[in-house]
Amino acid sequence: MTPQLQDMPVLSFPGFSFRIKTHEGGKMIFDVFRRKYVSLTPEEWVRQNMLHFLVEEKKYPRGLIGVEKEIKLNRTKRRYDAVVFSRTAKPVMLVECKSPDVKINQDVFNQILRYNIALKVPYLLVTNGKNHYICKMESGAGSCKFLNEIPSFGEIEKIIATMV
Repeated sequence: MTPQLQDMPVLSFPGFSFRIKTHEGGKMIFDVFRRKYVSLTPEEWVRQNMLHFLVEEKKYPRGLIGVEKEIKLNRTKRRYDAVVFSRTAKPVMLVECKSPDVKINQDVFNQILRYNIALKVPYLLVTNGKNHYICKMESGAGSCKFLNEIPSFGEIEKIIATMV
């Protein structure tokens, strides 16, 4: 681990390379998705690692991932962490990242399910950088089936093609 990152929590991801700088006493990380430096908080550390994992390990196209965009839920504005889009610009996966010290519980799942009311994606991914949970929404049932691992982009494309 580089000296710049020694104070960041250890996560269950392969080691990725990041551009880190110090600005006004705080650390900043370059977000290649938003094309700017952002404050390096524990949650941002998880988000950056998860997004790099999706791109580098699971072959998700970087250009098909939207980060920190606003959605409207019952007249309130919320921001999702990330959404993966299909090649036809349909949202297919919602990603919710929490700080490593946040336990993934029903409240976290309720949050991502609320966001999914607006987005209607077939896959939900929740992580705190140490534990990752991916589920596929069951059509018509209003429930989800948990998967053993995060599917590759190719696997998701095949499944989405059968749903159309």
